[in-house]
Amino acid sequence: MARYTGPSTKIARKFGEPIYGPDKYFEKRNYAPGQHGTSRKRARKGTDYGTQLKEKQKVKYMYGVLERQFRNTYEKASRMAGQKGENLLFLLESRLDNLVYRLGFAPTRPAARQLVLHGHITLDGVVSHVPSTIVKAGQTIAVRERSKSLEVIVNSVAAGTASKYSWLQLDPKALVGKYLNVPTRAEIPENINEQLIVDLYSK
Repeated sequence: MARYTGPSTKIARKFGEPIYGPDKYFEKRNYAPGQHGTSRKRARKGTDYGTQLKEKQKVKYMYGVLERQFRNTYEKASRMAGQKGENLLFLLESRLDNLVYRLGFAPTRPAARQLVLHGHITLDGVVSHVPSTIVKAGQTIAVRERSKSLEVIVNSVAAGTASKYSWLQLDPKALVGKYLNVPTRAEIPENINEQLIVDLYSK
């Protein structure tokens, strides 16, 4: 399966929440897509498996991760000390593209992924083209010097979205950020029930 590049609002409506961030179109039509989206027939009770699968799909869309990548990340989380579900979220949060988004260098995770792929981002001073790179606490993420005038970066930083994350440090003038530490589960703002994903993979 290829990475989804279609309308983000359609996916948000599928899961019943703005998984890509604030979405004015979702607020206007916050029901399932399709001509029967508002029908009560669509509200039928699902199975446990269906609920677990839906949660996994939601997280995959949210972080822009494909099935094989997601499973590999889960297996890595399973080998770590601690709870599998929380470890999974910690690894997803530590991805380079996610941190570029969290630092406010890009308005969305897909946009952050593009910045990394196109060589606009450096990790500890070295240009990185791999969005899935797991960043370690203490490493520095910055916008490449020749890319600092890009409109998407300038506008995103001006919005000041990074100030609310205590595990990140940002110099908005130099466009340099630091990953201070892995966030605690309570600090991750997304609405995710990671135990459903653990239950799915435990079958």
